[in-house]
Amino acid sequence: MRAKPILATAAIALATLTACGGDDAEEEVTLTVFAAASLTESFTEIGELFEAENEGVTVEFNFAGSSDLAAQITEGAPADVFASADEANMEKAVEAGAAVDPETFALNQLVIAVPEGNPDGVTGLADLAGLDFAACAEEVPCGTATQTAFDAGELELTPVTFEPDVKSTLQKLTLGEVDAALVYRTDAIAAQDEVDAVEFPESAEAVNTYPIVALEEAPNADLAAAFTAYILSEDAQAVLEAAGFQQP
Repeated sequence: MRAKPILATAAIALATLTACGGDDAEEEVTLTVFAAASLTESFTEIGELFEAENEGVTVEFNFAGSSDLAAQITEGAPADVFASADEANMEKAVEAGAAVDPETFALNQLVIAVPEGNPDGVTGLADLAGLDFAACAEEVPCGTATQTAFDAGELELTPVTFEPDVKSTLQKLTLGEVDAALVYRTDAIAAQDEVDAVEFPESAEAVNTYPIVALEEAPNADLAAAFTAYILSEDAQAVLEAAGFQQP
């Protein structure tokens, strides 16, 4: 899933969309993007930038756990683009014939989110042993990464709740229902007015790779290719980096 020089191709495709002339050029088009929950803030901003550069285009997002999104896509849900928080769920779409040649566009790592001020003095994974903490369900990427981090630290830790995606996991903390939550660095940054982020070395063994692809049955194939290319552009990468993602 290495990046490829597709920007020029997509630019040509987008030019074709906007060069139809007459009423066609003003026709409203909706691009449907299925994206991992951890991309909510950054992709919402990128979607607005993309709309601003492409008159008549509306980007609609379906944010959820990557495993749920992959299942929806393989079951035939109409979508133009799929952005997953891991390669395993993207591979499900590839194996089902729904996607070909996805591109890596970002990396992400886990942190321990704690209430502002870190009242329990959490400094690493081992400190979670005496706390009530939330984690993602293992079938979603943040849950798989959590278990990998536990294995790397040779720790046996059990969350009090397993959540369907990273946003739900963080919400358990912000609502005061748990003492800590294992979430992505990007999600902790998005909620930095409410939580602090504790880095831990085992997260380096559980870095998640984010791939994106224009789906084979995309209702708006040219626009899907253009959006996918835009995610790899300098402007979009700047938004992702500011959100805490690492460049591939």
